[in-house]
Formats: sequence, structure tokens, C-alpha cells
Amino acid sequence: MTSERRPLLRGLCLSFALLLSGAGLASAQTLYFSAIPDEDETRLVERFSKVAEYLEGELGVDVEFVPVKSYAASVTAFRNDQIQLAWFGGLTGVQARLAVPDARAIAQGKEDPIFVSYFIANTDTGLEASDAFPEAAKGMTFTFGAKTSTSGRLMPEYWIRQETGAAPEDFFSRVGFSGDHSQTLRLVASGAWQIGALNYAVYDKAVEEGAPEIETAKVIWQTPPYPDYNWTIRGDVDARWGEGFADKVQAALIGMDDPDLLAAFPREAFIAAKNEDFQPIADTAAELGLIE
Repeated sequence: MTSERRPLLRGLCLSFALLLSGAGLASAQTLYFSAIPDEDETRLVERFSKVAEYLEGELGVDVEFVPVKSYAASVTAFRNDQIQLAWFGGLTGVQARLAVPDARAIAQGKEDPIFVSYFIANTDTGLEASDAFPEAAKGMTFTFGAKTSTSGRLMPEYWIRQETGAAPEDFFSRVGFSGDHSQTLRLVASGAWQIGALNYAVYDKAVEEGAPEIETAKVIWQTPPYPDYNWTIRGDVDARWGEGFADKVQAALIGMDDPDLLAAFPREAFIAAKNEDFQPIADTAAELGLIE
């Protein structure tokens, strides 16, 4: 072999090695996902670390759960590509998809197309469960959950306005934001707030577990149904992990049938979802000035 051909051959070999190395790096990327912090962080980590293990086995890539401190932080992390997949609420899902081109909802709980919020009241208020909106709550104190929570703020506020013809601040004597559903339950149970609105599934789980809060915080009304939680994925994942990766993630989520994993959400099963399913949430958020 001539000396002139050796550098060329070495260069071709190096290029081939770099090509293989690049392909390996692409497949070795970690898929990061998060979830809106609708409960305490410790409980969220317990719930979603097991989901990460399941997804790793189904997808053949490293998967890591990344906890966030607030609903807004989950949307920011998704927009900034710190996470590529998220378990969002209805409103945060809409916000995230507006912020990231080609992002799409891929799955939702079987229960999520007909989600509801509970209005709960401290037993000292004397309010009782009713099919009619609790007009007797006028002038009492009221807490939402997180400011961008679908079930803890958006839809409760919408129905307060629909039923009373007034803004929450005008109907109640004082209005606050607890931060998450579990905290709403604790605050109403303690009497710190007389009334609150929260995700029905969180309250039902507290009943199932025999939580002490349910003794002094009772359901007095529930909203009509609306679409809520969803898994949303960034639009550029196929470019990183290969064509059809988003569909593969969707199939893994819909195929999740381990009762322990599903109980962590809690959901009976996951079904397919698409962006259009959440248009009612987008319309309501726009009406209330929460999105443009």
C-alpha cells in the first residue's frame, strides 16, 4: 500500500468510527419525563419512579423521572427540552403544546374525558351535599389548588362564574391558592379555608385510604364533566430516537396494565388521546384569560 493511501484509509476508518459513535450516542440518550406536582413530591417520586422502570423496559432506552416544583415549572421544563414527555393536566397540556411546535397529546386515562372536580367544605360550615351549586357558600372563604390546575382552578372557576354570575372574588369573602390537591384537602379539613375545589380522584383515594381529613372535609358539589389529564410528548423525539418513537411511547402507555402502576395515577387504564380532545379546555382558558 502506498504511503499516500494510508492517511486516506485512516481518515475513512475514523469517519466510519465517528458515524457509529454518533449513532450510539443517539440511542443512548435518556428520555426525561415529569408530571404536574398535584401531590407531595415524595409521593410523586414513589409513583413515577416505577413508571420510569416500566417505560425503560418497553422502549429500550434510559428513562428518568424529573420532579418539578410547580405546574408552571412543568411547562417550562417541557418548553426548554429539559423533559420530553409529561403527565400534564388539561390546561398545562394545552400550554405546553402551544409552547413546543408539533408537540402532541398521546394518551389519557380512561376516566379523563369525563373528569370532574369536587367542591368540599369543612363540616363546621353546615353545608351539605347537593346536586345544585351551593349558593349558601356565598361570603365564605374558598381555596383553589394550583393557579394553572385544570381540576383545581380552571374548571371550578368556570363553573363558579356560570352558576353565580360572579367572579370567585366577588362571590366568596376571600379566595386563595393552596398549591396542590392534597394541600387543599388538608386546609379545608383543618378549617383554614371553609371551602375548596380539588381533583375528585385525590379525594376518592383519601376516602379509600381512610385519611383522617375526610372526617371534617366533605363533598358538597361536583362539576359537570370535562377532559383533563394527558400524556404529552415533544414533536422532535422521532428525530432523536428514530422514526415512530412517539408512537412507540404511546403504545407503551396504552399497554400499561400492571394494577400497581395504574393505581399510582390512579387510572383504570390508558387510552389514546389527540390534541383536539382538549379544545374545550383551551376555549375555557382563553375565555378566562389564562392563555392567549
